[in-house]
Amino acid sequence: MNVRKIIALVFGTLFLIGILAGCGSSTSTDAKQDGTQTANKSSVEEIKKRGTIKIGIFGDKPPFGFVDANGKNQGFDVYIAKRLAKDLLGDENKIEFVLLEPASRVEYLQTNKVDVVLANFTVTEERKQKVDFAHPYMKVAIGVVSAKDAPITSVEQLKGKKLIIIKGTTAETYFTKHHPEVELLKFDQITQAFEALKDKRGVALSQDNTLLFAWAKENAGFTVGISTLGSLDTIAPAVKKGNKDLLDWINKDIEALAKENFVHKAYEATLKPVYGDSINPEDIVIEGGKL
Repeated sequence: MNVRKIIALVFGTLFLIGILAGCGSSTSTDAKQDGTQTANKSSVEEIKKRGTIKIGIFGDKPPFGFVDANGKNQGFDVYIAKRLAKDLLGDENKIEFVLLEPASRVEYLQTNKVDVVLANFTVTEERKQKVDFAHPYMKVAIGVVSAKDAPITSVEQLKGKKLIIIKGTTAETYFTKHHPEVELLKFDQITQAFEALKDKRGVALSQDNTLLFAWAKENAGFTVGISTLGSLDTIAPAVKKGNKDLLDWINKDIEALAKENFVHKAYEATLKPVYGDSINPEDIVIEGGKL
């Protein structure tokens, strides 16, 4: 065999190997893509197969999400979470509750630590870029709570003073954007923030007004001097961005539950004992996702 034939044979062999490798690579990629698509399409089926749904909630935000003296998860969001589990899996106890902090809600969805977040998650345009929100079930605005003997009734009173906020909340976003003149004292945990207010490390604390109304009723020395700041927002369940399968299921369930006034029942069971007659439930509750 002469040199030319040897060279031709070598290049021919390399060419064939290249084609086969390319085919192998394409098949592998297609399989990976198919696997991803299947996972995305079957998220509801995957939860059913697993037998539990992982729902992110707060553990220190009564009356919305908290752990009681017996170590049980309780609250408005928990009440709703249990019904979602019952409708999806046939048993309200088939939930793996995952306790999280306000700033970790998006991350827990993105990293698949939870299937759904039901942790007083306010819908904002910025958050819509990172997660998908289902139909809302609650109305909310930002409020400010302070000591009764030194009430804060306007934002102007906060200039040059320390305002306590929790990281990852709409209150943090609002004051950072609209009132940079206010010094923010930030905490990761809700409990830490309220303890700081009691210790007078700040003159006031800003959070969801629905939470502040409840907290002030339980803490006689404080008052919600500013009941509403910014726009009226909504609170909704959230799923991982692009998880249309689970999102559609939740939306259909919320619509179906409206026929039995379910969110109102959740209010009566968990929030009314705290608020009493001081709040009109229609100012808070959203039934069937319709404002």
